[in-house]
Amino acid sequence: MKWKQILATVTISAVTTLGVIWGYAKFTGNNNGYAGQQAGTVPANYSKYAGLLDGNNGPGTNLDFTTPAEAATPAVVHIKTKTNAKQVTNNIRRVPANPFSDFFDDDMINQLFGRGRGIIPEQRASGSGVIISEDGYIVTNNHVVDNADEITVTLNNKKTYKAKVIGTDPSYDLSVIKIDAKGLPFLLYGNSDDLKIGQWVLAIGYPLNLEATVTAGIISAKARSLGLNKDKNGDTKGAVESFIQTDAAVNMGNSGGALIATDGRLIGVNSAIASPTGYYSGYSYAIPVNIVKKVVDDLIRFGTVQRGFLGVSFVNASDFSEEEKKKAGIPTSAEGIYVSDVPTDGGAYEAGIRKGDILKKVDNKEVTTGAEMQGLISGYKPGDKVPVTYLRNGKESTVTVTLKNKAGNYDIVKGNDAIEALGADLATLDQKKAREYGVAGGVIVKKINAGALYDQTRMKDGFIILKVNDKTVKSIDEFKEIVGTQKDITISGFYPGYDGIYEYPLTLGEQ
Repeated sequence: MKWKQILATVTISAVTTLGVIWGYAKFTGNNNGYAGQQAGTVPANYSKYAGLLDGNNGPGTNLDFTTPAEAATPAVVHIKTKTNAKQVTNNIRRVPANPFSDFFDDDMINQLFGRGRGIIPEQRASGSGVIISEDGYIVTNNHVVDNADEITVTLNNKKTYKAKVIGTDPSYDLSVIKIDAKGLPFLLYGNSDDLKIGQWVLAIGYPLNLEATVTAGIISAKARSLGLNKDKNGDTKGAVESFIQTDAAVNMGNSGGALIATDGRLIGVNSAIASPTGYYSGYSYAIPVNIVKKVVDDLIRFGTVQRGFLGVSFVNASDFSEEEKKKAGIPTSAEGIYVSDVPTDGGAYEAGIRKGDILKKVDNKEVTTGAEMQGLISGYKPGDKVPVTYLRNGKESTVTVTLKNKAGNYDIVKGNDAIEALGADLATLDQKKAREYGVAGGVIVKKINAGALYDQTRMKDGFIILKVNDKTVKSIDEFKEIVGTQKDITISGFYPGYDGIYEYPLTLGEQ
């Protein structure tokens, strides 16, 4: 009799597991996989919880937080980083070149000219991450791994791995790292567009260097913009923010961790807290998973985000007072996004959108704030066509806007680790300027940001690059071709208006 009971138990378990897999495959339809995940694949951390993915723990049911917490926690990791000590010049390095450097000891004269070197000590930090594929891809915040020389990932089972960075994007505050492992538990993606205010959510991470910690709360708001993110140039205008706001307790170290729904699916990556002290005091913010999926997919496939731009500058109509609306000719009852400028080389202008229009819908979804619009546009790449509804003179019109990239075209942008490491805005020297300077061509350093040029050289904005490792470069493409294959490089060129050729040796790390 006993063996019959055992056989019956095994049979029921097998049928239940197959049912979960079949149900998930049916739910995802013909999706061929996205952002590191394959359609129809259910990791072991889900399959042992029958009914979880079918929504049997959702609204209207008896909530059990233990089931989604147990399913998701194995796929959330602890990330520790180390940044080596660095010797750098001080912040007033961009002054006229030291005229005595050829005759006296450089360090001694630097002190006299106010350009002494300083030491940034070794720094260590920690955060969280979410495994999104069985072969070791992990998504986390950019600020968790930014500038780290060494990244260590510890799984929930205490196994530790060294990780490498696959790609980063400060505009979204997201990074993808990878560990060399197979058969890992991972989180399945949910749909952040379907989230409702008041919906229960769980935050999972490693706060304050503690072990894996789970907290619960509700969604307090959607499409929040806080002005925290910055692009690679340090500009908040180029950043993307459309946060999910929750009251689930999140502290330092939770950054990069998971925000999940009660079905165990990932709906966001925890990124920030609102606090005057730096510790949790009421609200936390997560990047919606629909943005995360797009960024992760681009970073894995291309090494950089394929970001589509609508091509407008805007202000929320709700930010205007009634008096300001009257002055600008905006209906006082108007809600939406006021178009303050439309560059003529952008997709919006080509589609017929003009300054003074009020955007009402993007992709057939109503928008009332710029954060909502950015959240929707973030899911598209250059070349994608997006319907946009706008209000002009009391009449609504809908046009199709073909999104462009930042350069104003539809090209796929390839990532180049070496160019990114330089940390500068570069452009091909205009031919008219080249003739004026008496050179065949070159690359102009328009602006030096954070990166190797800032840390390792005294180069100033406006420098004209003529050679890299004694090879002539006449365009940005030639420059990228040479730099992209080198670890150590020497950049040669000149400053307009100054005599002489300057050389700057650099180490860009392993390529």
